[in-house]
Amino acid sequence: MDQTASWIATAATIIAACFTASNLGSRVTGIGFIIFTIGSIAWFATGVLTDQPALVWTNAVMTLLNLFGVYRWLGRQAKLEEGASKAAEASSAAPGEDLFPASSLTASHLLGRGGEALGTTVDAMLSCDGGRLRYLVVAQGGVAGVGETFRRVDWHYAGVSDGAVNTDMSPEQFEQLPEVQKDNWPGR
Repeated sequence: MDQTASWIATAATIIAACFTASNLGSRVTGIGFIIFTIGSIAWFATGVLTDQPALVWTNAVMTLLNLFGVYRWLGRQAKLEEGASKAAEASSAAPGEDLFPASSLTASHLLGRGGEALGTTVDAMLSCDGGRLRYLVVAQGGVAGVGETFRRVDWHYAGVSDGAVNTDMSPEQFEQLPEVQKDNWPGR
C-alpha cells in the first residue's frame, strides 16, 4: 500500500508542477493546485504508512497550502478575471471609449494583419503622467522561455479588439522591429 501511495504522490507532484509552471492562466494553475493537493495527501499517507513523521507533518502543511492555492487561482483570481471580462463587455455596449483589462496585455497572442499569431505579449509600458500605453514587449519563438526573441511594438501600431491584442503589421514587418534585451527595455 505504501508503494502505491508513493507512486501516486510522485506522479501527482510531477503533473502538478507541469501545470503550475506552464503559466497558462488561472484555471490551469488552479487545476495544478488540485493535483498538488492529491499529491500531498498521498505523500501524507506514505508518511503514515512508513512511519515518517517529518513527511507526515510536511505534507499536512503542504495540503493546507495547496488548498489555499486552489482558492487563490480557481476562486479569487478566476472571479477577478470574470469581473474584468464583464467590464470589457459592458464598456463595448455603452457609449464612449471601449475598455479592456490591462492583464490582457500579458500572455496574449499578438495577432497580425491576417490574424496570425506574431508572438506573445509579455508586458506593457505605460506613462506615469497620463497613464497612456507606450509600448508592448512581445516574445517570439523559443521553447519554454529559452531562445525567445523580444521586440518592442509601439502602442500606436497595436490595439485591442474582440478581446485580442492586434496589429496591422505583417509577419515580415514584425520581424523588422528591433530586438529588445530581456533585461534591458527602452526607457522611452
